[in-house]
Amino acid sequence: MRIGWWGRTAAAVVGLMVVLPCAGEGGQAKPAAPPPAPAVAAPPPAPTQAVPETYSYDPKGRRDPFVSLVARAADERPAGKKVEGLGGLAVVDITLRGILQSRGAFIAMVQGPDKKTWVVHPNDRLADGIVRAITADTLIILQEVNDPLSLTKQREIRKSLRVLEEVK
Repeated sequence: MRIGWWGRTAAAVVGLMVVLPCAGEGGQAKPAAPPPAPAVAAPPPAPTQAVPETYSYDPKGRRDPFVSLVARAADERPAGKKVEGLGGLAVVDITLRGILQSRGAFIAMVQGPDKKTWVVHPNDRLADGIVRAITADTLIILQEVNDPLSLTKQREIRKSLRVLEEVK
C-alpha cells in the first residue's frame, strides 16, 4: 500500500493535534480556555434630530434666487389627498376614446391612465384644465399653464378622434 503526500500530510496534522495539547508543564494537558464571552453590543445612541437652519429672505419685490422655478409649479398642486374621479385627471393623462351625441349635444368618452373610462361634458373640470367644447370629432380643453416663465397662463389642447393623414 502506497501512501501519497496527501496521506503523509494528513498524518502529520493529526499527530500535531495529539502532541500539542499534551505538551505543557509536567506533561499534563492544559484545560481548554473557555470561549470568550460574546461582546454585549451597546445600545445604539439615540438619534439626535438636527435642527434645520432657519432661512429668511426679505424680497422687497424680488423673487428668492434660491427657490427653484421648476419646483415651484409642482408645489402649487395640493399636497393633500388626491382628488378622485374626473377632477383628478390631468390633460396629458387622458385619451379620447369616443364622442356621442345626446339630446342634441356632444359628450366625450375619455380614458385615464388606470384604463377607466369617463364621460365628459362641456365645462367639466379636470385637474389642470376645463373642457371648453366637444365637436363631432374633437375634444377642446383649455389647460392652465403653471410655468412661471411662460407669458401665457392658458393654452388650448385639441384631442382628435381621427388622426389626420399626411398629404403625399
